[in-house]
Amino acid sequence: MRVAMSKSTHLDLPLRFGTVGAPLSAPANEGSVGGVRRIRELNLSALELAWVRSVRVSDEACARIKAAAEQYDVALSVHAPYYINLNAEESAWQAGRERLLAAARMGYKAGATDIVFHPGSYMSSQPVAAWRVSRDRLAEVADTLRKEGVRVRLRPETMGKSAMLGTLEEVLQWSREVEDVLPCVDFAHLHARAGDGSFNSYEEFVNALRLIASVLGERGLRAMHIHFSGIAYTAKGERNHLNLAESDMDYRAFFKALADMGVQGRVLCESPNLEEDAVLMQHTFARAWRKAAQLA
Repeated sequence: MRVAMSKSTHLDLPLRFGTVGAPLSAPANEGSVGGVRRIRELNLSALELAWVRSVRVSDEACARIKAAAEQYDVALSVHAPYYINLNAEESAWQAGRERLLAAARMGYKAGATDIVFHPGSYMSSQPVAAWRVSRDRLAEVADTLRKEGVRVRLRPETMGKSAMLGTLEEVLQWSREVEDVLPCVDFAHLHARAGDGSFNSYEEFVNALRLIASVLGERGLRAMHIHFSGIAYTAKGERNHLNLAESDMDYRAFFKALADMGVQGRVLCESPNLEEDAVLMQHTFARAWRKAAQLA
């Protein structure tokens, strides 16, 4: 795979760009350390460790990952295992709780600052009731990590199906009420969730960013953690991720909205081609950001 090197670095942009999981062009035999180095070779500057099946990493491996991230100036986050549901029955929740705690504990040792996870589903509960149960459980996990000295931000992700916990409003309210919690906003999921092609315009993106700022204050737009990709969907929501060129996602309007609203933080690509779209995203944002700066 050949990917053009980006001409824009994180040193002159308010957003870091990278991939969820090691770039496809990273050496297969070097694990996360090789992924970190490849991120820097691509002139990207963020990597989300995709521990989505389980957390099976040693303290020694975490130390190597952390050292590589510091050497190459790559910001790290972790995507925790998929099998977490804040609204699950008690026994299932205890298993999910341990997965989330393990991702946070080992991620912290690896140098990650943010732990992304899927919050789960409504099950048979009404959305408000499911949200309250989830809030209390999330607060307990955050408190446990604080007491252990594990200094990470927990990032519940906005989800792409209407049956799932994770509307933008839900993750924002968790973030407002629970210390050390901030959202992971997957804008492709929000586009897919409605299933009707909406949430795909400059105005809708700006309105979402204004909502984030109104609920969370200045930190809402200054410490954003964004997932982005193309996406396929049905009337019921997300089906699968797509490369940007194969999707209807108006990514140019999206990155213009980020630039115009002064968003800072990280953008992690989840397109199937990973680094190709990550580099495209960084190029697109850089153009929009510089144009916005000239007009200011």
